[in-house]
Amino acid sequence: MGEPVYIDALGPAGPYRSRERQPLTALTGAQIGEISQVPALYVRRTFAAMRGSAVMPGAERLAALTKAADLYLDATIGGLDPDGYAQLVSTASGVPLAVVRQSVEWVADVLRSQRRTLELAMPRGAVGDWRAPQTLAGSAVWTRRGDLFAVHAAGNTPAVHGLWPEALAMGYKVAVRPSAREPFTAFRLVSALRDAGFPPAVVTLLPTDYAVADVIIAEADYAIVYGGQDVVDKYRANPHVLTQGPGRSKILVTADVDWREKIDIIAGSVSHLGGTACTCATAVLVEGDPEPLAQALAAMLGRIPSLPADDPEAILTVQPTESAVEVDRYLHTVAADARPLLGGDTVVDELPSGGSVLRPAVHLVDSSTAPQLNVELPFPCVWVGPWHPDDGIAPLRDSLVLTAMTTRSDLIDDLLDEPSITNLYLGDNATVWLRPGIPHDGYLAEFLMRTKGMIRTGV
Repeated sequence: MGEPVYIDALGPAGPYRSRERQPLTALTGAQIGEISQVPALYVRRTFAAMRGSAVMPGAERLAALTKAADLYLDATIGGLDPDGYAQLVSTASGVPLAVVRQSVEWVADVLRSQRRTLELAMPRGAVGDWRAPQTLAGSAVWTRRGDLFAVHAAGNTPAVHGLWPEALAMGYKVAVRPSAREPFTAFRLVSALRDAGFPPAVVTLLPTDYAVADVIIAEADYAIVYGGQDVVDKYRANPHVLTQGPGRSKILVTADVDWREKIDIIAGSVSHLGGTACTCATAVLVEGDPEPLAQALAAMLGRIPSLPADDPEAILTVQPTESAVEVDRYLHTVAADARPLLGGDTVVDELPSGGSVLRPAVHLVDSSTAPQLNVELPFPCVWVGPWHPDDGIAPLRDSLVLTAMTTRSDLIDDLLDEPSITNLYLGDNATVWLRPGIPHDGYLAEFLMRTKGMIRTGV
């Protein structure tokens, strides 16, 4: 890997290498660098400086975000050019190189799209500046709920960093706690934003341990946290924390649709981004006999090759073998009476170059109420089962994305009205479809902004 990589904190006074550091390792277990672990005192001093900093004017924020997109894509940052950065992310995290590059492009597109995203998210009856002529006669003004936004980033893919920059566009100061598994994207993106014009006290990077991470959440005005169901449960009652947990995204195929014409879309929904995204389909429900679809899906996913993460053709995620074995062991436990059509023996495929590929798994369940349909794992793992109209929409609840392959308008109405289905896609649209300006889990602005009534004279 060449020279060691150091992920330092990026505070209001510049980079800071703490006395306490943790090793960064490659999939082989070899140490490739170190990441600082800042103490709570450093966090509190950082937050004080951030709260005391001025809010950048809106036009300057949007211009800096656009410039940051170019720097993030093309600049040499922290000694790493774009190719070196992508290789490092892939080698260290096991995310396929093609997925890294696709995710990087996505983040850049999001940065460039912030003006349009804010326009789409802002209520139609509001204005973004109190100086707008509408406030002379009385209008709603769109304003921040707070000042400081904290991010507990995930390490699935670089694409997870496509959401929080919206907070900068709204005028928030943002503190990012990077993933220990893949801190390189957070470091690169925060550095690019600062190089593009955001003052150091407006966007910071605070690598730290779990105990101090709780301090970051507690002392920020608002926060976004990524994790499993345990994280969702931990913060469920905190209205200042937005959780990004399991997606449990699903596909429904009703009898009026020929699934054989959709199998490529279904397989892509399962395997996209190595199956690690919360939008990847983890359950497919079929009106009628689900086994033919499950068999076809298993055959298609089974043809995906096992390759090292840095191979340009790689699709599947690589993990340290010990971690992959733990995932496989858990899969066998939760599968219980489900019938395996793919991956039944093992999903672990050890590579000579180090680490193990997590290969796809397809299981058949016998009921739309099978508990496995709500099990999400960090690789292409899908449960296929039967659905009948009498089952209603209950088996489809709690889905970040539901792709409904149906022509039944009454069913579509019911699905759209169901509060626990966050996004509804119809027809030939994979669960992983997403575009800048389209809400992921609602607009982030729904969480961070509010309207205030205003009328003015003589100002």
